[in-house]
Amino acid sequence: MSLSQLSPWNIPPELLQAISKYATPTGIADYTALAILLGTGATCLSRGLLWDKPDPYHHLAFEKPQLKDGGLVGANANKETRNIAQRMEETGKNIVVFWGSQSGTAERFAHRLAREIFIRWGQETMTADLSDYDPATISEIPDSKLAIWIVSTYGEGDPSDNTADFWNWITKTDGVSLSNLRYAALGLGNSNYKFYNRVIDVIVEGLEKSGAMSLMPIGKANDAEGATEEDFMAWKDRLFTLFREQLGFQEVEAKYIPSLKIEEDTSLEPIDLHHGEPNSHVDAPKIAAQSSPVRTLSISSSRELFTASDRNCLHMDLDLTSQPELTYKTGDHLAIWPGNPDAEVELLLQVLGISSPRDVPIIIKSVDASTKITIPTPTSVHALFRYYLEICAPVNRDNVRDLAQFAPTPDAKANLTNLGQDRDVYADFINRTHLTLGRLLQLACPNQAWSDLPLAYLVETMPHMRPRYYSISSSSVVSPRKPSITAIVSTAPLPDNPDELVHGVTSNYLLAISQQSRSQPHPYGITYHLNGPSEALAGGKVFAHIRRSKFKLPITSKTPLIMVGAGTGLAPFRAFLSERCQVQKIGKEVGQMILFFGCRQFNEDFIYRQELEEMQSVLGEKLRLVTAFSREKGTPRRYVQDRIAELGDDIVQLIDEGGSFYVCGRAGMAREVWKAVGAAMKTAKGWSDDEVNNWSKAVKRKNKWQEDVWG
Repeated sequence: MSLSQLSPWNIPPELLQAISKYATPTGIADYTALAILLGTGATCLSRGLLWDKPDPYHHLAFEKPQLKDGGLVGANANKETRNIAQRMEETGKNIVVFWGSQSGTAERFAHRLAREIFIRWGQETMTADLSDYDPATISEIPDSKLAIWIVSTYGEGDPSDNTADFWNWITKTDGVSLSNLRYAALGLGNSNYKFYNRVIDVIVEGLEKSGAMSLMPIGKANDAEGATEEDFMAWKDRLFTLFREQLGFQEVEAKYIPSLKIEEDTSLEPIDLHHGEPNSHVDAPKIAAQSSPVRTLSISSSRELFTASDRNCLHMDLDLTSQPELTYKTGDHLAIWPGNPDAEVELLLQVLGISSPRDVPIIIKSVDASTKITIPTPTSVHALFRYYLEICAPVNRDNVRDLAQFAPTPDAKANLTNLGQDRDVYADFINRTHLTLGRLLQLACPNQAWSDLPLAYLVETMPHMRPRYYSISSSSVVSPRKPSITAIVSTAPLPDNPDELVHGVTSNYLLAISQQSRSQPHPYGITYHLNGPSEALAGGKVFAHIRRSKFKLPITSKTPLIMVGAGTGLAPFRAFLSERCQVQKIGKEVGQMILFFGCRQFNEDFIYRQELEEMQSVLGEKLRLVTAFSREKGTPRRYVQDRIAELGDDIVQLIDEGGSFYVCGRAGMAREVWKAVGAAMKTAKGWSDDEVNNWSKAVKRKNKWQEDVWG
């Protein structure tokens, strides 16, 4: 008998008779058992429908009322529209300031500008993350309103992550009318990069092509000489002149009008608070997708790479073992979330006169529906100053002037007003004094607390803490669970006061951790609460996350590589070479490689020298190491671009063989490297400048030229 013949529709009659003989109830016991079985089954099937229905309000018993209004839960509870015109109408806004930011500067400027427009001109103004709204809806903004763009350019003319959707729309859209749109625009860039402020140029070109009307010439801030702040303020002054003379806005006396309110709530317990843990859920989904969640990672080992006694460069190995969901790929970045140094935290608490109630629970709420809260709440003042605000950042001139209204004495008010209004006086002052908020307040009024300075003002105006990104210097093939970073410790004297040093927050935070592991103090006596909020970082841990990068090795190991790095720009190439060594060890062919590395001196800061020599012995003739030392005694200064010029023919040959070119380090170095390579191609090929430029665009489009640069 086949299986098909035993299906429910083909059971033989004699078999059915046999089954029914034993399956038919014959007594009270059988009927009782059958009733129980049927009842039990019906009860199970009806659970949640007829009985034991979940209480739809059960969760309210566990909600904290204080989180509903203004807290992160409340801020994200109602999904906002992605139509910017509709949002402006709903919130009664006349002006929108769009921002596109990679490091946070453009975002900070956008919030400053919106706040000042409201305070000085009485115009209802909102800020808008470009990734939060549908780009096409800008066409619905009526001509009675005004749009402003503040957008940064980074890398090789690239838009920031949160600008990507708008960038794709403005560069590809056709036939869309923006004739009703009135706008102004400011770009943030660095002339050390080849494509200086390209993003704002492309955006303005797209707006004008669609008929939008610019109310003033495009503004451009240049960070090459650290002038971004003053360039922004000069552009803002021109914008306000436009408001006064062309738009007829009436300027009013500038007084602080909070967009946030901060309330104490002593009913909250410590377990209810955010004590300094980073908030990794404020980015738009597409941006957040580029990074892992923030986790606590152990530093398994650290060592000093410099031999100079007055400078430090750290190699740190981190451990992903406790975070199995975290992975990285060779070329990715690792972000470190720092804490502020003890001295600056204590100074600020002292000058504000809030040293004692530092741990009282506070809740941050929005006064304006268009204001987003990006600091975790509820929290405490102590956590704010230690982990959530950049209290070590220099105070900009706008804020110096604004702080005068809260001054405890007339003299302090007059001094701050003068310092904030006069560009030259301010520049001279900050060249001699590291102007953090705590130091400024103490200098302005040494003997009195700034008790009238609202905490909400500081949360609104001070930069919020952001992570610092480091190129991962290990290979995910060789060391999949232990990524490493290479961090030079930033400590620099002031231009006009060599005795006063400015210490980079994150690099010195890492140095303090490294020194603690060896039971040694920080070289400059800087201390941090290294155990972190709620002792979460005890035992040598950091808050960190991994960010994906496009700075990747070619798919095939046969592809030749030209790598150029200066200082800690060597970090990703250590990873590349480590991976190529491993590939060769398992019998696969690897392509020809040249590594150009530059530093000051051979004996003091040639990082990873022994490792590079070992890799060279493994790879043999496949790897050529070319060095350049800029401060070697008895020899002329040489930089990596000089060595590239010397070996131009070899580089052209590898490029012709399909080689990929990589540059990592400062933007100024990358620009000079590009000039040297372009000159070599021009000489070898007999090309014109236009032909070199066309080749440049082609290799970058094919990802055959990649850069990981900064500053």
